[in-house]
Amino acid sequence: MGLASAPSRPASPSDPSGPGRAHWLRVAREVADDLATDAVVREQAGKAPFDEVSRLREAGLLTFLMPAGPQEGGPGRLTAYAVVREIAAADGAIGQLLGSHYFLSWSVRFFAGPALAAQIEERSATEEWCWGGGFARQEPPLVLARASKGLVLNGRQSYTTGILVADRLAVRAVREDTGEPLAVVVDPTRRGVAVDGDADTFGQRLAAGGSVEFDDVLVGADDVLGSLSADEDLLSPRTALASPVGRLFSAQLLLGLAEGVLAEAREYSRTGQATHHPAWPAGTPHDPQVQTAYGELTVLTRSASALADQALEAVRGGLERGEDVTYDESADISALVAMAETAAARAAQESTTRALDIIGARSVSARLGFERFWRNARTHTLYEPVTHRLRDVGHYFLNGAHPPFVLPA
Repeated sequence: MGLASAPSRPASPSDPSGPGRAHWLRVAREVADDLATDAVVREQAGKAPFDEVSRLREAGLLTFLMPAGPQEGGPGRLTAYAVVREIAAADGAIGQLLGSHYFLSWSVRFFAGPALAAQIEERSATEEWCWGGGFARQEPPLVLARASKGLVLNGRQSYTTGILVADRLAVRAVREDTGEPLAVVVDPTRRGVAVDGDADTFGQRLAAGGSVEFDDVLVGADDVLGSLSADEDLLSPRTALASPVGRLFSAQLLLGLAEGVLAEAREYSRTGQATHHPAWPAGTPHDPQVQTAYGELTVLTRSASALADQALEAVRGGLERGEDVTYDESADISALVAMAETAAARAAQESTTRALDIIGARSVSARLGFERFWRNARTHTLYEPVTHRLRDVGHYFLNGAHPPFVLPA
Protein backbone atom coordinates (compact mmCIF):
# COMPACT_ATOMS: atom_id res chain seq x y z
CA MET A 1 0.00 0.00 0.00
CA GLY A 2 1.32 3.44 -0.85
CA LEU A 3 2.10 6.11 1.69
CA ALA A 4 -0.55 8.62 2.64
CA SER A 5 0.25 12.13 1.54
CA ALA A 6 1.64 14.46 4.16
CA PRO A 7 0.41 18.02 4.65
CA SER A 8 2.36 20.75 2.90
CA ARG A 9 3.72 22.00 6.23
CA PRO A 10 4.03 20.54 9.72
CA ALA A 11 0.70 21.33 11.37
CA SER A 12 0.35 22.56 14.91
CA PRO A 13 -2.04 20.56 17.08
CA SER A 14 -3.49 23.91 18.12
CA ASP A 15 -4.33 24.67 14.47
CA PRO A 16 -7.92 23.43 13.91
CA SER A 17 -7.46 23.56 10.14
CA GLY A 18 -4.49 21.18 10.21
CA PRO A 19 -4.63 17.39 10.07
CA GLY A 20 -5.82 15.85 13.32
CA ARG A 21 -5.48 12.56 15.15
CA ALA A 22 -7.57 10.56 12.67
CA HIS A 23 -5.40 11.69 9.77
CA TRP A 24 -2.14 10.78 11.47
CA LEU A 25 -3.41 7.40 12.62
CA ARG A 26 -4.44 6.66 9.04
CA VAL A 27 -0.99 7.71 7.82
CA ALA A 28 0.64 5.53 10.49
CA ARG A 29 -1.44 2.50 9.48
CA GLU A 30 -0.52 2.95 5.83
CA VAL A 31 3.17 3.32 6.66
CA ALA A 32 2.92 0.24 8.91
CA ASP A 33 1.30 -1.74 6.09
CA ASP A 34 4.11 -0.65 3.79
CA LEU A 35 6.78 -1.65 6.32
CA ALA A 36 5.10 -5.00 6.96
CA THR A 37 5.40 -6.11 3.34
CA ASP A 38 9.17 -6.57 3.60
CA ALA A 39 9.72 -6.54 7.37
CA VAL A 40 11.28 -10.01 7.52
CA VAL A 41 13.66 -9.42 4.63
CA ARG A 42 14.76 -6.03 5.91
CA GLU A 43 15.25 -7.30 9.45
CA GLN A 44 17.39 -10.19 8.27
CA ALA A 45 19.49 -7.89 6.07
CA GLY A 46 20.09 -5.60 9.06
CA LYS A 47 21.11 -2.56 7.02
CA ALA A 48 21.06 0.94 8.47
CA PRO A 49 17.46 2.12 8.02
CA PHE A 50 17.98 5.11 5.73
CA ASP A 51 15.18 3.93 3.46
CA GLU A 52 12.82 3.39 6.39
CA VAL A 53 13.51 6.87 7.74
CA SER A 54 12.79 8.23 4.26
CA ARG A 55 9.40 6.49 4.35
CA LEU A 56 8.64 8.11 7.71
CA ARG A 57 9.81 11.50 6.46
CA GLU A 58 7.81 11.34 3.23
CA ALA A 59 4.68 10.49 5.20
CA GLY A 60 5.21 13.48 7.49
CA LEU A 61 5.63 11.34 10.60
CA LEU A 62 8.95 12.87 11.63
CA THR A 63 7.61 16.41 11.85
CA PHE A 64 3.91 16.30 12.66
CA LEU A 65 4.58 17.26 16.31
CA MET A 66 6.32 20.50 15.37
CA PRO A 67 5.85 23.42 15.62
CA ALA A 68 3.95 22.31 18.68
CA GLY A 69 2.12 25.41 19.88
CA PRO A 70 1.39 25.92 23.58
CA GLN A 71 -0.50 22.67 24.24
CA GLU A 72 2.00 20.29 25.84
CA GLY A 73 -0.76 17.77 26.52
CA GLY A 74 -2.69 18.45 23.35
CA PRO A 75 -3.99 15.76 21.02
CA GLY A 76 -1.16 16.19 18.51
CA ARG A 77 1.56 15.42 21.04
CA LEU A 78 -0.22 12.42 22.49
CA THR A 79 -1.07 11.01 19.05
CA ALA A 80 2.64 10.22 18.80
CA TYR A 81 2.14 7.34 21.25
CA ALA A 82 -0.48 5.69 19.05
CA VAL A 83 1.70 6.22 15.98
CA VAL A 84 4.66 4.46 17.63
CA ARG A 85 2.46 1.54 18.66
CA GLU A 86 1.08 1.18 15.14
CA ILE A 87 4.53 1.22 13.55
CA ALA A 88 5.99 -1.13 16.18
CA ALA A 89 3.34 -3.76 15.45
CA ALA A 90 4.74 -3.99 11.92
CA ASP A 91 8.42 -3.33 12.65
CA GLY A 92 9.57 -3.12 16.26
CA ALA A 93 12.96 -1.60 15.48
CA ILE A 94 11.47 1.23 13.43
CA GLY A 95 8.91 1.73 16.18
CA GLN A 96 11.78 2.17 18.64
CA LEU A 97 13.60 4.51 16.28
CA LEU A 98 10.48 6.65 15.87
CA GLY A 99 9.63 6.64 19.57
CA SER A 100 13.16 7.76 20.43
CA HIS A 101 12.93 10.51 17.82
CA TYR A 102 9.65 11.77 19.26
CA PHE A 103 10.90 11.76 22.83
CA LEU A 104 14.22 13.45 22.08
CA SER A 105 12.65 16.15 19.91
CA TRP A 106 9.88 16.68 22.48
CA SER A 107 12.41 16.86 25.34
CA VAL A 108 13.54 20.25 24.06
CA ARG A 109 10.32 21.55 25.63
CA PHE A 110 11.29 20.17 29.04
CA PHE A 111 14.95 21.16 29.28
CA ALA A 112 15.35 24.34 27.21
CA GLY A 113 13.85 27.78 27.76
CA PRO A 114 10.76 28.67 25.68
CA ALA A 115 12.60 30.85 23.16
CA LEU A 116 15.37 28.33 22.52
CA ALA A 117 12.89 25.44 22.37
CA ALA A 118 10.77 27.27 19.78
CA GLN A 119 13.86 28.06 17.70
CA ILE A 120 15.08 24.45 17.71
CA GLU A 121 11.64 23.01 17.00
CA GLU A 122 11.10 25.39 14.08
CA ARG A 123 14.39 24.42 12.49
CA SER A 124 13.80 20.73 13.19
CA ALA A 125 10.46 20.91 11.40
CA THR A 126 11.75 22.96 8.47
CA GLU A 127 14.77 20.73 7.87
CA GLU A 128 12.89 17.51 8.78
CA TRP A 129 15.44 16.33 11.30
CA CYS A 130 15.53 12.79 12.58
CA TRP A 131 16.71 12.77 16.21
CA GLY A 132 18.89 10.10 17.80
CA GLY A 133 20.88 9.58 20.98
CA GLY A 134 19.66 9.40 24.57
CA PHE A 135 19.85 10.96 28.03
CA ALA A 136 20.36 7.81 30.13
CA ARG A 137 23.22 7.77 32.63
CA GLN A 138 26.42 6.04 31.57
CA GLU A 139 29.89 5.53 33.00
CA PRO A 140 32.17 7.14 32.19
CA PRO A 141 29.99 10.12 31.24
CA LEU A 142 30.49 12.52 28.37
CA VAL A 143 32.26 15.64 29.62
CA LEU A 144 31.52 19.24 28.67
CA ALA A 145 34.52 21.44 29.36
CA ARG A 146 35.46 25.05 28.79
CA ALA A 147 38.37 25.64 26.42
CA SER A 148 39.92 28.67 24.77
CA LYS A 149 37.59 28.29 21.77
CA GLY A 150 34.47 27.79 23.91
CA LEU A 151 32.68 24.70 25.21
CA VAL A 152 33.94 21.33 23.96
CA LEU A 153 32.43 17.87 24.33
CA ASN A 154 34.56 14.76 24.89
CA GLY A 155 33.89 11.08 25.51
CA ARG A 156 32.18 8.07 24.05
CA GLN A 157 28.46 7.41 24.21
CA SER A 158 27.76 3.67 24.13
CA TYR A 159 24.84 2.03 22.34
CA THR A 160 22.09 4.53 21.62
CA THR A 161 19.13 4.47 19.26
CA GLY A 162 19.06 6.24 15.92
CA ILE A 163 22.60 7.56 15.75
CA LEU A 164 23.38 5.98 12.35
CA VAL A 165 20.61 7.98 10.65
CA ALA A 166 20.24 11.01 12.93
CA ASP A 167 20.37 14.61 11.78
CA ARG A 168 20.77 15.68 15.40
CA LEU A 169 22.11 13.84 18.45
CA ALA A 170 20.70 14.62 21.88
CA VAL A 171 23.05 13.39 24.61
CA ARG A 172 23.77 13.63 28.33
CA ALA A 173 27.03 15.28 29.39
CA VAL A 174 28.40 16.52 32.72
CA ARG A 175 30.07 19.86 33.28
CA GLU A 176 33.73 19.33 34.03
CA ASP A 177 33.80 22.03 36.72
CA THR A 178 30.56 21.26 38.62
CA GLY A 179 29.54 17.74 37.60
CA GLU A 180 26.04 18.94 36.71
CA PRO A 181 24.41 16.75 34.04
CA LEU A 182 23.22 18.65 30.98
CA ALA A 183 21.17 17.91 27.87
CA VAL A 184 23.23 18.77 24.79
CA VAL A 185 22.29 18.75 21.09
CA VAL A 186 25.03 18.03 18.56
CA ASP A 187 25.11 18.03 14.77
CA PRO A 188 26.68 14.63 13.90
CA THR A 189 28.45 16.17 10.90
CA ARG A 190 30.40 18.49 13.19
CA ARG A 191 34.16 18.08 13.31
CA GLY A 192 35.26 15.64 16.01
CA VAL A 193 32.10 13.48 15.92
CA ALA A 194 32.68 9.86 14.89
CA VAL A 195 29.71 7.50 14.66
CA ASP A 196 30.39 3.78 14.97
CA GLY A 197 27.81 1.19 13.90
CA ASP A 198 29.07 -1.32 16.46
CA ALA A 199 25.70 -2.39 17.87
CA ASP A 200 25.79 -6.10 17.07
CA THR A 201 22.48 -6.86 18.80
CA PHE A 202 20.37 -9.98 18.24
CA GLY A 203 17.22 -7.85 18.14
CA GLN A 204 16.11 -4.33 17.20
CA ARG A 205 18.65 -4.53 14.39
CA LEU A 206 17.07 -1.69 12.42
CA ALA A 207 16.95 0.80 15.31
CA ALA A 208 20.14 2.40 13.92
CA GLY A 209 21.98 1.88 17.19
CA GLY A 210 25.68 2.24 17.74
CA SER A 211 28.26 4.31 19.59
CA VAL A 212 29.49 7.82 19.01
CA GLU A 213 32.84 9.36 19.90
CA PHE A 214 33.20 13.07 20.69
CA ASP A 215 36.72 14.49 20.38
CA ASP A 216 36.87 18.18 21.33
CA VAL A 217 33.56 18.81 19.58
CA LEU A 218 32.73 22.51 19.69
CA VAL A 219 29.39 23.14 21.42
CA GLY A 220 27.61 26.48 21.14
CA ALA A 221 25.60 28.08 23.93
CA ASP A 222 22.35 27.28 22.11
CA ASP A 223 23.35 23.62 21.88
CA VAL A 224 23.09 23.24 25.66
CA LEU A 225 19.41 22.74 26.40
CA GLY A 226 19.49 22.70 30.20
CA SER A 227 19.98 20.66 33.33
CA LEU A 228 19.23 16.94 33.73
CA SER A 229 19.85 17.05 37.47
CA ALA A 230 17.57 14.91 39.64
CA ASP A 231 18.11 17.29 42.58
CA GLU A 232 14.67 18.63 43.53
CA ASP A 233 16.25 22.05 44.09
CA LEU A 234 16.93 22.12 40.34
CA LEU A 235 14.33 19.69 38.98
CA SER A 236 10.88 21.25 38.71
CA PRO A 237 7.80 18.98 38.83
CA ARG A 238 7.04 19.88 35.21
CA THR A 239 10.55 18.95 34.05
CA ALA A 240 10.27 15.71 36.04
CA LEU A 241 7.43 14.74 33.69
CA ALA A 242 10.06 14.14 31.01
CA SER A 243 10.70 10.76 32.63
CA PRO A 244 7.14 9.34 32.37
CA VAL A 245 6.71 10.99 28.95
CA GLY A 246 9.74 9.04 27.70
CA ARG A 247 8.91 5.81 29.50
CA LEU A 248 5.40 5.78 28.04
CA PHE A 249 6.94 5.50 24.57
CA SER A 250 8.67 2.34 25.81
CA ALA A 251 5.31 0.95 26.95
CA GLN A 252 3.68 1.70 23.59
CA LEU A 253 6.56 0.05 21.74
CA LEU A 254 6.17 -3.11 23.81
CA LEU A 255 2.40 -3.17 23.29
CA GLY A 256 2.97 -2.81 19.56
CA LEU A 257 5.28 -5.83 19.61
CA ALA A 258 2.71 -7.88 21.54
CA GLU A 259 -0.12 -6.90 19.23
CA GLY A 260 2.01 -7.40 16.13
CA VAL A 261 3.05 -10.96 16.94
CA LEU A 262 -0.50 -11.95 17.93
CA ALA A 263 -1.89 -10.54 14.68
CA GLU A 264 0.64 -12.43 12.56
CA ALA A 265 0.26 -15.64 14.57
CA ARG A 266 -3.54 -15.43 14.36
CA GLU A 267 -3.37 -15.04 10.58
CA TYR A 268 -1.11 -18.05 10.38
CA SER A 269 -3.34 -20.14 12.65
CA ARG A 270 -6.43 -19.25 10.62
CA THR A 271 -4.99 -19.82 7.17
CA GLY A 272 -1.90 -21.92 7.76
CA GLN A 273 -0.03 -19.32 5.78
CA ALA A 274 2.21 -16.45 6.64
CA THR A 275 1.07 -13.41 4.67
CA HIS A 276 4.00 -13.62 2.28
CA HIS A 277 4.59 -17.40 2.41
CA PRO A 278 1.41 -19.08 1.10
CA ALA A 279 3.03 -22.51 0.69
CA TRP A 280 2.99 -23.40 4.39
CA PRO A 281 0.48 -26.00 5.67
CA ALA A 282 -2.81 -25.36 7.48
CA GLY A 283 -2.97 -24.14 11.06
CA THR A 284 -5.20 -25.30 13.90
CA PRO A 285 -7.75 -22.55 14.70
CA HIS A 286 -10.24 -25.05 16.20
CA ASP A 287 -7.84 -26.65 18.67
CA PRO A 288 -9.14 -25.84 22.20
CA GLN A 289 -5.61 -25.51 23.55
CA VAL A 290 -4.72 -23.03 20.81
CA GLN A 291 -7.91 -21.08 21.50
CA THR A 292 -7.13 -20.99 25.22
CA ALA A 293 -3.60 -19.78 24.57
CA TYR A 294 -4.85 -16.97 22.34
CA GLY A 295 -7.45 -16.11 24.96
CA GLU A 296 -4.84 -15.81 27.69
CA LEU A 297 -2.53 -13.69 25.56
CA THR A 298 -5.39 -11.46 24.42
CA VAL A 299 -6.45 -10.82 28.02
CA LEU A 300 -2.84 -10.12 29.04
CA THR A 301 -2.27 -7.68 26.18
CA ARG A 302 -5.64 -5.94 26.52
CA SER A 303 -5.09 -5.52 30.26
CA ALA A 304 -1.69 -3.96 29.65
CA SER A 305 -3.27 -1.73 27.01
CA ALA A 306 -5.92 -0.53 29.46
CA LEU A 307 -3.24 0.33 32.01
CA ALA A 308 -1.30 2.21 29.33
CA ASP A 309 -4.45 4.19 28.52
CA GLN A 310 -4.73 5.17 32.19
CA ALA A 311 -1.09 6.22 32.18
CA LEU A 312 -1.63 8.24 29.01
CA GLU A 313 -4.51 10.12 30.62
CA ALA A 314 -2.37 10.81 33.67
CA VAL A 315 0.44 12.15 31.48
CA ARG A 316 -2.07 14.28 29.60
CA GLY A 317 -3.35 15.75 32.84
CA GLY A 318 0.13 16.50 34.14
CA LEU A 319 1.18 18.19 30.91
CA GLU A 320 -1.98 20.27 30.82
CA ARG A 321 -1.29 21.52 34.37
CA GLY A 322 2.16 22.62 33.25
CA GLU A 323 3.95 24.71 35.84
CA ASP A 324 1.10 24.11 38.31
CA VAL A 325 1.80 20.38 38.60
CA THR A 326 3.14 19.37 42.03
CA TYR A 327 5.92 16.98 43.01
CA ASP A 328 3.36 14.54 44.41
CA GLU A 329 1.32 14.63 41.21
CA SER A 330 4.44 14.11 39.12
CA ALA A 331 5.35 11.13 41.32
CA ASP A 332 1.86 9.63 40.90
CA ILE A 333 2.19 9.92 37.13
CA SER A 334 5.66 8.38 37.14
CA ALA A 335 4.48 5.43 39.25
CA LEU A 336 1.50 4.78 36.98
CA VAL A 337 3.67 4.89 33.85
CA ALA A 338 6.12 2.48 35.53
CA MET A 339 3.20 0.07 36.12
CA ALA A 340 2.11 0.43 32.50
CA GLU A 341 5.63 -0.19 31.19
CA THR A 342 5.96 -3.28 33.38
CA ALA A 343 2.61 -4.69 32.24
CA ALA A 344 3.48 -3.99 28.61
CA ALA A 345 6.87 -5.68 28.99
CA ARG A 346 5.27 -8.80 30.42
CA ALA A 347 2.64 -8.84 27.67
CA ALA A 348 5.34 -8.51 25.02
CA GLN A 349 7.61 -11.16 26.50
CA GLU A 350 4.78 -13.63 27.08
CA SER A 351 3.12 -13.08 23.69
CA THR A 352 6.31 -13.20 21.65
CA THR A 353 7.42 -16.40 23.43
CA ARG A 354 4.14 -18.30 23.45
CA ALA A 355 3.29 -17.37 19.86
CA LEU A 356 6.21 -19.57 18.85
CA ASP A 357 4.78 -22.43 20.91
CA ILE A 358 1.36 -21.99 19.31
CA ILE A 359 2.78 -22.13 15.79
CA GLY A 360 5.00 -25.03 16.78
CA ALA A 361 8.07 -26.30 15.01
CA ARG A 362 7.20 -24.39 11.84
CA SER A 363 7.95 -21.15 13.71
CA VAL A 364 11.68 -21.91 13.54
CA SER A 365 11.64 -21.04 9.84
CA ALA A 366 13.68 -17.90 9.25
CA ARG A 367 11.48 -17.19 6.24
CA LEU A 368 8.44 -16.74 8.46
CA GLY A 369 10.26 -14.34 10.76
CA PHE A 370 8.09 -14.97 13.83
CA GLU A 371 11.15 -15.04 16.08
CA ARG A 372 12.00 -11.41 15.29
CA PHE A 373 9.23 -10.28 17.64
CA TRP A 374 10.76 -12.24 20.50
CA ARG A 375 14.27 -10.99 19.75
CA ASN A 376 13.05 -7.38 19.51
CA ALA A 377 11.05 -7.54 22.75
CA ARG A 378 13.85 -9.25 24.64
CA THR A 379 16.46 -6.80 23.44
CA HIS A 380 14.36 -3.84 24.49
CA THR A 381 13.57 -5.25 27.93
CA LEU A 382 17.25 -5.97 28.56
CA TYR A 383 17.99 -2.28 28.04
CA GLU A 384 14.89 -1.28 30.05
CA PRO A 385 14.72 -3.93 32.85
CA VAL A 386 11.29 -4.60 34.33
CA THR A 387 12.81 -5.23 37.76
CA HIS A 388 13.81 -1.58 38.03
CA ARG A 389 10.25 -0.41 37.39
CA LEU A 390 8.83 -2.95 39.85
CA ARG A 391 11.23 -1.78 42.55
CA ASP A 392 10.21 1.84 41.98
CA VAL A 393 6.51 0.97 42.15
CA GLY A 394 6.97 -1.13 45.28
CA HIS A 395 9.03 1.53 47.04
CA TYR A 396 6.38 4.12 46.16
CA PHE A 397 3.51 1.89 47.34
CA LEU A 398 5.19 0.86 50.61
CA ASN A 399 7.05 3.99 51.60
CA GLY A 400 5.66 6.82 49.49
CA ALA A 401 9.09 7.33 47.92
CA HIS A 402 8.91 9.29 44.68
CA PRO A 403 10.11 7.25 41.67
CA PRO A 404 13.57 8.40 40.57
CA PHE A 405 14.05 10.75 37.65
CA VAL A 406 15.25 8.17 35.13
CA LEU A 407 15.17 8.84 31.41
CA PRO A 408 14.83 5.94 28.95
CA ALA A 409 17.94 4.39 27.40
